[in-house]
Amino acid sequence: MVKPALKTVEGGAPREPSPENDPVIPLAIRGMTVAYGGKPVVYDVDFVPPAGRMAAIIGPNGAGKSSLLKAALGIVPSVSGRVSIFGKPLSEARARVAYVPQRAGVDWDFPATVLDVVVMGLYRQIGLLRFAGRREKAQALACLEQVGMAAFAGRQIGQLSGGQQQRVFLARALAQGADLLVLDEPFAGVDAATERAIVQVLRDLKAAGQTIVCVHHDLATVAEYFDHVLLMNVRKVAEGSVAEAFTPETLQQTYGGRLTSTQVADITRAGAEALDPTAGAG
Repeated sequence: MVKPALKTVEGGAPREPSPENDPVIPLAIRGMTVAYGGKPVVYDVDFVPPAGRMAAIIGPNGAGKSSLLKAALGIVPSVSGRVSIFGKPLSEARARVAYVPQRAGVDWDFPATVLDVVVMGLYRQIGLLRFAGRREKAQALACLEQVGMAAFAGRQIGQLSGGQQQRVFLARALAQGADLLVLDEPFAGVDAATERAIVQVLRDLKAAGQTIVCVHHDLATVAEYFDHVLLMNVRKVAEGSVAEAFTPETLQQTYGGRLTSTQVADITRAGAEALDPTAGAG
């Protein structure tokens, strides 16, 4: 994709387009504030993850991580803030975004098979008033194959384990063919094998040029899994590459007394070793 020409300000000096207008920037959130019952849960947060990278949003429970993304995607209302997707308003760029919600927010008793759920990701292609044909079902099966769930295509979604359900919802997102994938706690409540499988799929997507944004809760794996991080606790604390922003100081600012100094040291040491495997060598 070709970047737009640089704008010229008075005096002839060129300047880069702002992130909100830049078609290369997958997601630009500016000044986002969200309140429930008059109480802010997200306050004046900016977030601009880089293209083609995996970005984590971390913070304690109640920090507003999920609310930030839900507001950005129009799932919950915001008090204020601006959002652009690849330089366009969300209303003009929805087809370029896929969202994987938290498992706790899904009605697993809905009478649908695994294949049905993945086919839902193709409705923009199929049309709401049409049924999936052989080609669309083959596409959905290919997405299930990517996450290791093709053998369960005919199973009712409610009969699966938590980890299997999460893989199916990831397959649905894959079916959408989006350039930006947003996941809300994709590793919560899944087994180690499922977590490894999901991480590999996300890395493959990143290698293909897609951008991944995850709400994440396991601090020990931030440096191993992600390139970019936003730390927040209602307000933004820090944002940047994991090497720059994921530090003992920002962790203490974000989590306060919830983490001991020993825990912070262990987390950052593990992060340093993930970024540089020779760091822990004795």
